[in-house]
Parts: sequence; C-alpha cells; structure tokens
Amino acid sequence: MFDLDLTDDQHLLEQTVREWGAREITPYIRELDRQHRFDRDRVLGGMRDLGLLGISVPAEYGGAGMDYLALGIACEELEYLDTSLRVIMSVHAGLNCLTLLTWGDEAQRRRYLVPQAQGDKIAGYGLTEPGAGSDARAIQTTAVKRDGHYVMNGEKSWISLADVADHFLVIAWTDQAKKKERDTSGLSAFIVERTWKGFSSGPMREKWGILAGNTGWFKLDDVEVPAENLIGREGEGFKIAMSALDQGRYTVAAGATGLIRACRDASVTYARSRQTFGVEIGQHQLVKEMIAQMESDYQAARLLWMRAGWMKNVGRRNTRETGLAKWFATVASERAAGDAVQIHGANGYSDEYPVGRFYRNCKGAVIYEGTREIHKLMQADYLLGYRSDRPTRCELPAPGTKKI
Repeated sequence: MFDLDLTDDQHLLEQTVREWGAREITPYIRELDRQHRFDRDRVLGGMRDLGLLGISVPAEYGGAGMDYLALGIACEELEYLDTSLRVIMSVHAGLNCLTLLTWGDEAQRRRYLVPQAQGDKIAGYGLTEPGAGSDARAIQTTAVKRDGHYVMNGEKSWISLADVADHFLVIAWTDQAKKKERDTSGLSAFIVERTWKGFSSGPMREKWGILAGNTGWFKLDDVEVPAENLIGREGEGFKIAMSALDQGRYTVAAGATGLIRACRDASVTYARSRQTFGVEIGQHQLVKEMIAQMESDYQAARLLWMRAGWMKNVGRRNTRETGLAKWFATVASERAAGDAVQIHGANGYSDEYPVGRFYRNCKGAVIYEGTREIHKLMQADYLLGYRSDRPTRCELPAPGTKKI
C-alpha cells in the first residue's frame, strides 16, 4: 500500500538537511552564485558528512541503506536551498551510483561504488555530446576493443561535475557497423577514471543558471579502458543509459518540487511584507491566485515523485511514472519561479532577492534528462499503445524493501 506518512528516520533526515542548509548553505549561496564558484569543501564535504552521497546505497556497499523516498526527500530539501546541490545528487547518486548498483558486477561495486557511496570519490555521467542530446543515436564517442582493453575516443558536453568527478559512467559505440545504422544495440557502458592518460576536461562558462554548480565537458583521446570496466555486456549501453535516466529523472522531479516550495515560501514572505495601495500585496486577488497555484503545484508534484519512489521501493517498473513526475514538476517549477519574480515586481529582477536565482535555475531541468517535449511524447505514446510498460531489466529494490 502506498503510504504517505514519513517514517521517523525520514522526518529526521528532512530536519537534518534543513538545519545543515540553513547553517552552511543559505548564508553563502548568493555569493557563490554571483562568483560562479563551486565550493567543493563546503558542499561536498557537508553532504558526505550527512551521508547523502550514498543515501540509497545498501550499507554493504558503503551507503546509508535508506530507501528511494529518503533519496527524494534529500533532493527536495537540497534544491530548496539551490539547484546546484540537487544536481550533485542527480548525477552522483542517481545516474551513477544507483546504476552501478543495478548493472555493475561485484568487483565494480567494490572498487567504485563503495568509495562513491562513502563520499571519498565523486561520480559523473557521460551521455550528452555536442551533437547528441535527446537523440542518443547521434552519439559519436567510440570504444574499440584492442588487445584486451577498449580504446575510447570522443567528447561529452554539458556534463555536471565535469571538473570534479573522479569516475564517469560513459556511453560509447562498441559496434561500428551498428553506429552507421544508428542501431542502439551497438552502444555499451563503461566506467572511466579521470586520472587515465588521454582524459581531459574543462568548464562551460556560458551558462546563465545553476552558477554555483560545476558544468563542463570532457574529452577522451585514445583513453585505454580495461575490459573489466565494461558495465553489463556489450550492446547493453542504451538500456543502461535509460535505466540511469529513470534514477536521475526521479531526483530531478523531487528537486523541482523543492524549488516550487522555495518560490512559494519566498512569495508568501514578500506578499506579507510589501504594501501597495495601502494594503499588503497578499490582499490582492491576482497575487493570491499565483500563490495558490504554487501550493497546488507543490502538492501535486510531491505526490507524483513520492508515488514513483514507492514504486522503486517495491521493485515495480516505473519509467512511465517517473517521467510524468519529472515533466510535471519541472514545468510547474518554471511557472512558480516566473510567478515569484512577478510577485516581487522590480525587486524580483534584483539579485538581492532569491527568486531571480530560482528563475535562472529552473529552466535547465525542463531541458536535461528528457526535454519537456520528449516527456509529452512519451506520455502520449503510453496512452496510445506505442510504448510498452514492460521492463527490459528489473531494478534492484532499495534496502529493506521487497521485489514484486
């Protein structure tokens, strides 16, 4: 049964992240955003100490052993502070760690997942390229098997933690004939380490949102990848990439819900303090309408990501539900941020108030991990019968839960 009541441990997690954020992030985040600076020690150090970086990884692999709902709670609270913090969870915990937990073999879990879950190593994800976003078939990165290892060449772009991560989950073509045919059964997944010869990375400075986060590119020039770093089997790369997106989209949905709440709270506070025409602006009907819409969107988005998290907990296929949660929450966060700026009026256009930062940050999530348009098509295809709910490979349930 889908239970909406949080456990004592989940309530404690929620309160702990809030208190840490109020103490360690809120006083500094505006300056970090202004300086386009990723504060690794403050952010990653704090998240590691709280056990967030391996929150839903079983204790046997170095994690906190909590469930998917706990992961969602952490993401909602982190994005309430700033989107850059939730992005870390999406990439490190969702796209990488939980994918290794599902698809990696025991040796890969011990070598890579354990230090990642403990926060000793940071993980990234390499799917997007300069010419390949929603169209994964357009990937150009290749991995050619040679003398017991793979030689990898290519470039990945718009990579979160590109200059920070120690390990990357990278999707590349291993079957060159299928690459020419754009047949995704020729794609494979690998673990790549930053320190290997031929790996280079750099920041992307042109972005106008999530400025306190690290986003960049990395290149692979004849990087030799050991055969044991192939995840799953050759040809399973597309399935692995889509499985990873199920995890990442879930964290994005929960995070966007936190952004809606941040917009709501900031708007309520401002509407009670600002006066026009002799009354608080909260007394004006159209301001009330915008605030009410934020509350409606927040409650609906929270229900959607929690339902997806429950399905993950019990081991049910959840691509459809997770995609719906991501689509709704991110679009709703864009609406909430726009209305929050409007409620603040001229002050909303000033960096002295947080809503301008919310507005700049919200747009990215409407694009990455499946654009708004891609998710619309997906949901329509499910209803029309063009897309199946049948699993290709079942996810591992979260610790302490059952598979059905």
